[in-house]
Amino acid sequence: MTQAVVPEAEVAIRSPQEKEDLLTFPEYLEYEGEPDVIYELVRGKLIPMSALTIEQIKICEFLIYNLQRYFADKNLSLVAKKTVGVRTEDNSARIPDALVCSQSLWEGVGNRPGAGVLDFDEKPIVVVEIVSSDRRDDYVSKRHEYEVAEVPEYWIVDPKKKLVRVFANPSQEEGYSFVDFTEDASISSGQFEGLVLSVKELLDPPLVEGLIKEEKAKIKTLEERAETERQRAERLAQRLLEMGVNPDEI
Repeated sequence: MTQAVVPEAEVAIRSPQEKEDLLTFPEYLEYEGEPDVIYELVRGKLIPMSALTIEQIKICEFLIYNLQRYFADKNLSLVAKKTVGVRTEDNSARIPDALVCSQSLWEGVGNRPGAGVLDFDEKPIVVVEIVSSDRRDDYVSKRHEYEVAEVPEYWIVDPKKKLVRVFANPSQEEGYSFVDFTEDASISSGQFEGLVLSVKELLDPPLVEGLIKEEKAKIKTLEERAETERQRAERLAQRLLEMGVNPDEI
């Protein structure tokens, strides 16, 4: 996840006056801070998020691209999005690097005013954090919050450790358990049966723009072959007609 940059004032002990300035969740949704700055809400405190690194951007784009392709191939009514918030406590909201939710949920909140944050009853089925320098935040704090918020799966993508850790609660009775997927494995998810996503490729992904170009080139080649076959069939039909044979009766 993008690293939370905590100003020095946040580190110091707050005075009673400062404590009164904590935001409620509804106030957070309407808060307008510095232009182009994204804030998380942590127990009422606004925490500005640092910009993603190039590595994190590439991983996030590749992950979302693959999930969107998977949803299309399986004809699933799911969407994968980035920088969408998730309410985790009464006065806390996290902004994972990526999340997956139902298409109906996404369309339902699409025109809602205020910040793009899913409330308690608007649960994503998966949230994804790409580990930043604040490793404890991703592995401990956010893991606990997503678990309490009953998010079915929480993925941690860790480029430094070269693994993807998937937290899940399949029994719905106990807390999260996790499985680590290393570079020589593909990610297995209880939410996405049949998904094939190489950890090695995710951690060192190709540019999505290049993948799209390759897809377009394949489609063009298939279209050209189809047109060639169509023209060949037309010539054959014409030849049969010249021979007095109705091609539709063959």
